[in-house]
Amino acid sequence: MNVFQGLEPKDVWHYFGEICQVPRPSKREERIIAYLVDFGKKHQLTTKTDEAGNVLIVKPATKGYENRRTVVLQSHMDMVCEKNGDTHHDFFKDPINPKVEGEWVKAEGTTLGADDGIGMASQLAILASKDIEHPELECLFTVDEETGLTGAFALEKGFLKGRTLINLDSEDEGEIFIGCAGGIDTLATLSYNIRPVPTKSTAFKIQVKGLRGGHSGDDIHKGYGNANKILNRFIWETSRAYNVRVYKMEGGNLRNAIPREAFAIVTVKKKYVEDFEKDFSNYCKMVFRELKGVETKLTFDLNKVEMPRYVMKMRDQWSLLDALYACPNGVIAMSHELPGLVETSTNLASIKFHEGNLIEIVTSQRSSIDSSKRDIANMVSSVFHLAEAQVQHSDGYPGWKPNKNSEILKIAEDSYHKLFGHKPVVRAIHAGLECGLFLEKYPEMDMISIGPTLRNVHSPDEKINIATVGKFWDHLLDVLKNIPKN
Repeated sequence: MNVFQGLEPKDVWHYFGEICQVPRPSKREERIIAYLVDFGKKHQLTTKTDEAGNVLIVKPATKGYENRRTVVLQSHMDMVCEKNGDTHHDFFKDPINPKVEGEWVKAEGTTLGADDGIGMASQLAILASKDIEHPELECLFTVDEETGLTGAFALEKGFLKGRTLINLDSEDEGEIFIGCAGGIDTLATLSYNIRPVPTKSTAFKIQVKGLRGGHSGDDIHKGYGNANKILNRFIWETSRAYNVRVYKMEGGNLRNAIPREAFAIVTVKKKYVEDFEKDFSNYCKMVFRELKGVETKLTFDLNKVEMPRYVMKMRDQWSLLDALYACPNGVIAMSHELPGLVETSTNLASIKFHEGNLIEIVTSQRSSIDSSKRDIANMVSSVFHLAEAQVQHSDGYPGWKPNKNSEILKIAEDSYHKLFGHKPVVRAIHAGLECGLFLEKYPEMDMISIGPTLRNVHSPDEKINIATVGKFWDHLLDVLKNIPKN
């Protein structure tokens, strides 16, 4: 793509540009799978897929590296599909439209997909190269990391030969990750009854827009606003005073993204409209003050709309509003062992109204301690059980326990110091990585995770720092040159 012309490393950006042209929503990776298989065939490399859709492309060692240990390079092929409300984009058909803005690459109104497209591009650049020195490589591309870790869950024990793995899904250049949190989703389903719209009422659409959003693991400690919480708070506070009745209330899309936008359609008794509008204005000012310096693009809209066909029964409405208000959200505990690391968190991710008078509420819990993960999931369950909701938990995924004695970690640390003159930061991450699942299948696997600097992932503000791609690339190639002998 011309937008990447002149950017280095040239081959990495070339393949990232190709990846941007291939639609790859989670659970709909058939096009990117076909692209990867064709790539393997084109370069005459051993290529195989498993039943889940994971792709493995194997490249023999270059001359002089035949007796070095096999290395697995791993990334995931799916991307989070988020867009601004005014952006017309079909993630199932349309390519991503990247652009360069100063030191960064981002997309036009959508997520960029650098998570984890840049990891994939790095693998492809190495696989296509004729002059990069490396041991035998197994390049693993997994499916559906973002919405269920399906590919990592389904990975068979004999699929990989290598026992040294470099995950290419981190978002901070200069940092080497050696551990991550485990996670679980809690899904609540509420049924509700309907009633006629109260007479002499006015209908409004309330919107919360422009929040940062972001990754519910990486960004949960940054104090970003949760659109679902902000919207529900206003409706909860005004419902009794102005006989506010809810027709619909929705916000957020993805379990692992902090919700950026939410809306509700409500009715208000006409005699209260003026006071309701005044309270809305005051509420907006209050939230602006509370989030000052954090949410600089936050906007609120209150517009009169056509009268809905019905509203929720008041008892059911209060069950919903109370549950959403009481549902915990954000950081629950910080780590005592690793300063600055979020230990446990939960995200009120999405609210959706469905046919049949059903409301689906998705939340996501994370913790580096398995018992704490279960505890916060139970806390969320209790809130929704009190609202008489049906509650289900996902199977969840394990955390990745840090190994400070890792051999590949020592190689990566020494390499970074040699290249850049200072030591990298070694830490764990609150976001989930597939490494914990790999460790279950391959207990002897020695792993690290590295990557260039990405910001605002899982939101349309996602961007990747151009200069750090070069540093990440140089570091990765040097690590491969220093893999020890068998």
